[in-house]
Amino acid sequence: MKLKTAILTAVFAGLAFAQPQPPLMRPADLDHLVAPIALYPDPLLAQVLAAATYSDQLTDAQRWADEHHYLTGQALADAIANDQLPFDPSVQALLPFPSVLDTMTRDLNWTQQLGDAFLDQQQDVMDAVQRMRRQAADFGYLRSSGQVVVSTGPYISITPVNPGLIYVPYYDPGVVFVAPRPGFAVRAGIRFNFGVNLGVAFQPWGWGYNRFDWGSHVLIVNNAPWRRTWSNRATYVHPYTVRRSAASRPPERHVIEQRNERERQAYQRGDRRIEQHRAPPRGRDEKGKGDGKGNDRR
Repeated sequence: MKLKTAILTAVFAGLAFAQPQPPLMRPADLDHLVAPIALYPDPLLAQVLAAATYSDQLTDAQRWADEHHYLTGQALADAIANDQLPFDPSVQALLPFPSVLDTMTRDLNWTQQLGDAFLDQQQDVMDAVQRMRRQAADFGYLRSSGQVVVSTGPYISITPVNPGLIYVPYYDPGVVFVAPRPGFAVRAGIRFNFGVNLGVAFQPWGWGYNRFDWGSHVLIVNNAPWRRTWSNRATYVHPYTVRRSAASRPPERHVIEQRNERERQAYQRGDRRIEQHRAPPRGRDEKGKGDGKGNDRR
């Protein structure tokens, strides 16, 4: 019986990855595809491109992030690890970034196209990112700031001023990749309001070890080249300290607090973090061990 179940599981897994290879995208189409994320700092862009290749997991990941959004820092890292989430580590790595998950899940068709393109045309996608960055830099929008350092050598890299503090840029692709109209303040074209303090807590998910070798067209995630392609996507496992859990999830041990509309609008606009669920709900004991209903104190 176990053998039959294993065979059926393998068959269904094979069917899931039996879709035809997507047609090659032209440079102009790739430019349009990467425009919403091309100006992300390199470490964040690395995780986004990797996670996009697992686009089918992002909706559930965003739901988990919404339900646990009051957790930050080490408490959030502990919750991700303890909940044995069934998402690839590249997807788990984006759980501290609700605005990024929102961008990726609001248009899953775009996200799947991005992931498929990166699986099939990794070098072309990286070239498209460079073209869009060059346009934004040439028009004066992309420049170093208090949040990022922009290098403008043969290849444009965007690195955080503080490697442990990642700011998400907010910009309109219809603005920053075209010549500014006379009198327009180009410095207002890109905003860096929403920062996530990762520190050492999120190193197991690759943070602090992500970068691009732009000249060689290699993406480095957790200090190792990202080698997932269209042909090996069913079996590829990237080296992370953490692993995607294949076991059944344990009972929920954290309070479920849905993000309210004010909080949601704040991160969608790129405003500074608004949190209205700081105090734990009533009914918990003083030692933080829970109320007997699966809720614990964090």
